[in-house]
Amino acid sequence: MPVNSLSLAELTPANIDAALDLRVRPGQEHLVSPVAKSLAEAYVYGETAWPRLILDGDRPVGFVMAFFDITFYPDRTGERPRSGLWRLLIDGEAQRGGYGRFAVEQVCDEIRRRGGTRATVTYHPGPDGPAAFYARFGFRETGEFSGDQAVAERELEP
Repeated sequence: MPVNSLSLAELTPANIDAALDLRVRPGQEHLVSPVAKSLAEAYVYGETAWPRLILDGDRPVGFVMAFFDITFYPDRTGERPRSGLWRLLIDGEAQRGGYGRFAVEQVCDEIRRRGGTRATVTYHPGPDGPAAFYARFGFRETGEFSGDQAVAERELEP
């Protein structure tokens, strides 16, 4: 897969059906919410959410959504706003093609462009979860949970 064939695209009337058709492999459904739920959240959270379709050339292979400047625990003293990866779904037939790596790096690049120095991710913990995937990119668990999701962070180099 040539890296220059990969891109992120805003969702439009022309590609929304392709985005909604993306599905993880059977047995992975509990690890990530469907694209429809992500788009509903993006609508509700407005500028805080950054939903994108992952393309290999013209072919949709996944969906990624970032978040910017969200305070996880607003009632805690000293709580800082966070930015990071909210959702990552690679279509079951496209997994293990480097698309997840591409999407994570694109989100980190966008955080840097917006002046951020740290990326946060939340994910389903456990032996079938993506902890090892994110650890390969330098994300380290913080010991926190957001709902039932483990929280991990990565310092971003300028």
